[in-house]
Amino acid sequence: MTDCGAGPERVTLVSILPEHDATVLIVDDNPPDRQLLSAYLSEEPYALDFANDGIEAMELLEREPLPYDVVLLDRQMPRMGGMEVLARIKADPRLRTLPVIMQTAMSSRQEVIEGIRAGAYYYLTKPYDASTLLAIVGTACRDYAQYKSLQQAVRQGIHCLTLIRSATLYIRTLEEAHDTAAVFVNACPDPESAVIGLTELLVNAVEHGNLGISYEEKSALNASGTWEAEVRRRLALPENAEKRVELVIERVEGELRFTIRDQGKGFDYEKYLDVHPERAFDNHGRGIAIARAMSFDRLEYRGNGSEVVAVLGVAAVQAG
Repeated sequence: MTDCGAGPERVTLVSILPEHDATVLIVDDNPPDRQLLSAYLSEEPYALDFANDGIEAMELLEREPLPYDVVLLDRQMPRMGGMEVLARIKADPRLRTLPVIMQTAMSSRQEVIEGIRAGAYYYLTKPYDASTLLAIVGTACRDYAQYKSLQQAVRQGIHCLTLIRSATLYIRTLEEAHDTAAVFVNACPDPESAVIGLTELLVNAVEHGNLGISYEEKSALNASGTWEAEVRRRLALPENAEKRVELVIERVEGELRFTIRDQGKGFDYEKYLDVHPERAFDNHGRGIAIARAMSFDRLEYRGNGSEVVAVLGVAAVQAG
């Protein structure tokens, strides 16, 4: 049994959330729309690149996938439409975590569902609202920066952790959540996919579970750019000083299980297992759905939602 972080002498791993510039690829066949997006995004220090349709976009992405941090993708275009571009992005292992913001003049429930199922976790409707655009692009870029940093940390990780049978850790901060995930996903056969989901679940347990930041509160905090400051403020409150998220890692009956328990009141987790159309335009709320779709074979929430088990099945574990 490995017990990390239970006392005041706990060693915190180096943070893996560096700041970096972001490059946005705007894919739209309409010049006025491209100009409007460019004008709005010029308010922030983004580098911008442009494609006139899906074919040009895929040529850019497949030739050099690494420079881009987010794709603003029009749904209706000649030659190759947005849905086909989205499908090709999500089918390419180099691009599948690249966030895609689908921009469309259409907003019917069925069209939003189609985009979500294809991998568009962000939506914008025309005409654009500048503050909403900047908030969603900013969130997408931060998420992707985090994913890339986590995956880089995993590539430098400790591969002997595939031998792990049981471990228990206690996590208090966002930094500890990120660092713990980056190390212990090396017990998984595909660490670079697992690290995204495990991090999302641990961060959710810290911010929503232990610190009680509601969905609505996080929406407002993201919009104002003050989410991390609020997390630090709440961590410093006396009532939160002793709260920890418990992470138990077990290899049982051919399955690798990550059990995460927080000290919160629970939540209606059924609403977040998928990205629903009514939340497709929100600036967050995709973490659990991403973990379920991309990282694990199944998620099992227990009780009031303050405990979740993320499972990799027999075939996946044996393949590792």
